[in-house]
Amino acid sequence: MKEIISTNEAPGAIGPYSQAVRGGSFLFCSGQIPLDPKSGQIVAGDISAQTRRVLDNIAAILKAEELSFDHVVKTTIFLTNLGDFQTVNEVYGSYFKQDPPARSTVQVAALPKGANVEIEVIAMADDGGQPAYDTSG
Repeated sequence: MKEIISTNEAPGAIGPYSQAVRGGSFLFCSGQIPLDPKSGQIVAGDISAQTRRVLDNIAAILKAEELSFDHVVKTTIFLTNLGDFQTVNEVYGSYFKQDPPARSTVQVAALPKGANVEIEVIAMADDGGQPAYDTSG
């Protein structure tokens, strides 16, 4: 049985999909783009700022289920410019400090609302882990 997960701390869906779906011990998070949850607009700034916003949106969804980045088992990163990979990787690494999840990174022609980065995650619930929070400093 699936459970639809939604939080006001992350941007609302901009189409016919859910922020996340819980199926058993797995949480499948829809791809997040750098939308400000309050304004619904892409955040200003470079790829670092946009990647942080994406990961903060993911943190909010994880937190809604009392999960953290420690629970993430798989991520997929979509970039409109693979030349941004190194910068995105540095920001990403600040959120996944130890035992990082499996990951795929692909370049795509375009993303919704003209975003430059989108990240989706799959998390697995367990009995441990730290609360989701910004570890970028």
